[in-house]
Formats: sequence, C-alpha cells, structure tokens
Amino acid sequence: MAQRLSSSLKPLLARRTMAGLSSRPSLAILDDYLGTSAPHFAHIPSDKLQITIFKDTEPPAALPDLIERLQPFDLISTMRERTAFPRSLLSQLPNLKLLLATGTQFETFDLAAAKELGIPIVAAPGLGRTDEITSNPPRPNIKKGGGHPTTQHTWALILALARNVAMDDAALKGSPGAWQSGLATGLTGRTLGVVGLGRLGAAVARIAHLAWGMRVVCWSASLTQDKADAMAAEVGLSAEEGIGGGKTFRAVGKDELFQSADVVSLHYVLSARSRGLVGKPELRLMKRDALLVNASRGPLIDQPALLDALEQGRIGGVALDTFDVEPLLPDSPWRRADYWGKDGRSRVLTTPHMGYVDEGLMNTWYAETAENVDRWLADKDLLHRLV
Repeated sequence: MAQRLSSSLKPLLARRTMAGLSSRPSLAILDDYLGTSAPHFAHIPSDKLQITIFKDTEPPAALPDLIERLQPFDLISTMRERTAFPRSLLSQLPNLKLLLATGTQFETFDLAAAKELGIPIVAAPGLGRTDEITSNPPRPNIKKGGGHPTTQHTWALILALARNVAMDDAALKGSPGAWQSGLATGLTGRTLGVVGLGRLGAAVARIAHLAWGMRVVCWSASLTQDKADAMAAEVGLSAEEGIGGGKTFRAVGKDELFQSADVVSLHYVLSARSRGLVGKPELRLMKRDALLVNASRGPLIDQPALLDALEQGRIGGVALDTFDVEPLLPDSPWRRADYWGKDGRSRVLTTPHMGYVDEGLMNTWYAETAENVDRWLADKDLLHRLV
C-alpha cells in the first residue's frame, strides 16, 4: 500500500525531495552480479535519470571506499543483504533521497537511523508491478511454499550431496579413468531434521514427507508440538500422517534432532541469539554419515567448528549456499578444489548464495524497484514503504 509522508517528517525530508534537486538525479544499482536489472530501467530517459549499475563480485568494500562510491547518488537500489546499510554508512550519504531494498528481511538496514536521517526506504516484496509497464506477470502466491526458490534450492543441495552429483561430475571431468566416486545415500525412510519450522522449513519438510516418506523432526527455541501441527496443516498435511501413525512434524529437543537426523536443514532467522546456533556440541551429536544443509544464513553455523568437523570426517558432508563473508574471499577454504571428500575428509558442496537467485523472483524484484523509481521521479506515493 502506498504511504504518504507524515506532516511531522516533511521539514526533515525537504532536502531529500525532487524539488531540492538542482540537476539530473542519479541512481546506483548495487551488486547486480548478473546484470539482471538493466531491462527494467531501460524505459527511463537518460535525461531524467543517470543510472550506474555495479556488478562487482569482490568481497564487500571497506566503509571509507563504500562511502566514497555512494556519496554522489540520490537513489540507491540494493539486492538483499549484499551491501549492508548501518548508521555509519547512512550518516555519510547526504545526497541520498531514496533507498530501495528487495526481499522481506532487513536485518542489515538500520531502519531507525534512516528514519532519523530522513531517508525513505521502500521494499520490493516480490508481488509484481501494479501497473502495465512490464510484461512480466506477478508471481503466484504459493501458500504451501513448495514453489519458493529457496525451497527448490534446498532440495537441490540435499539431493546433489546425497547422490554425489558434484563429486562425480568433478571426477569425470578431472580424470580420464575416473568413474564412480562412492556410494550414494538413499533418502527413503530416513529422518529429516528441520531447524526452524517457518514457512520455508515447513515447505522443505512437506516435500521430504510426500516425496521420500521421510520422518520429520523439528526444533526451534519457541517451537511446540501444537505449533508444529499447525505448520503441517498450513502446508496441506494432516498433523497425524507421520510414519507409523505418529506426528507428521514431530517437535523435539535440539539434542535429539541432531542425534537422530540423517539430514539436517537450517531455516532459522539470523540474530544475535542464533549466531553460532550450530557449533561444536551440535556437530559432535550428529551421525557419522549425516548431512548438514544451510541455505539460510552462513553465521548460523560456527565456521571454525564446522571446518574442524569436516577435516576430521566426523559427518558425512555439508552443503552450503551461504557463508560468513560473501562473495567468498579468494583464499577461502570453501574454494579448495579436489580436497573435500578425500583422505577421510567429509564431502563439501558449495553454491554461491543461489537460494533466491531465481529468474522469476529477481526480475520481479527489479520490476517493483523500477516502479518505485518511476513513482519517485513523478513525485507520486511510494509503494511498500518501510521508513
């Protein structure tokens, strides 16, 4: 829903309005690694808006360098949390009149600081443009969650790790005489442990139950069996459809989950309390052949503890789509080639934070962002306002 500025904020925001511009405004589109945004802004005349697209895939810039890069711009379009906007950055951007965010999680944006500084922030939630400028149709509202890109990518990681897809591919391409790299892990009748039974966790659990007949155990700090039953119903399952007539999604203690699960999948919101949620104690509880999958947030796992467990071959393997520092540093241990899965080490499968990098979702986000830029240029109400 469009929102107008309150009368109390108007004096504070006077310097950030179109009326205060003395020349052609400028837009920075940050972290568009694959150049997806350009078609969505092509209809805006260059004499009305100067657009600069940054495709950098290097590690995050130091704060002084980031300030120097962004200070000239009136508008900044961001992609999820690829670039954080703390107070220390926002306070050094005197020309910034609109910050455009994407997605639904804004932990790396200091919304309170933006409000104090008079910097409007708007979101692109992924529902589609409200006008007819783009031919991209709105994304369907899939209530059961199975169509969400992160759900699909989580299962791609689980299956690729369990079936040795990456290792077999590397072996076949790396050696003329290579063939099978090892036995695959069957999932039928195994136990999936879901850490964080929200919308995405429940969608991943639903597929495990329906496709592979897996037992599902789940845990979070506030999860009860009643809440687990409610999540089963939300994704279209009966609460009593589990193997042997038990609970479809069985709420258990944290230790029991890590002890019993053959596959552990993380779907937890990152916060000060959840940072390092999976550490040395949890890794030591896991079965020797168990698999750990993280398509949520890298810092949920204690990285040194995980690296140690993998070096010692204490678990079957890990699949990671997200890391502490992104993009990965050139010397990151996760970039080691032909190393993991050898000489007693655990298998490791990595992808470059692709859980949400879906053609439909990314284009929808940029279409929504472009609509808000159009509205700002026309001095119209902004959509999906956060601040």
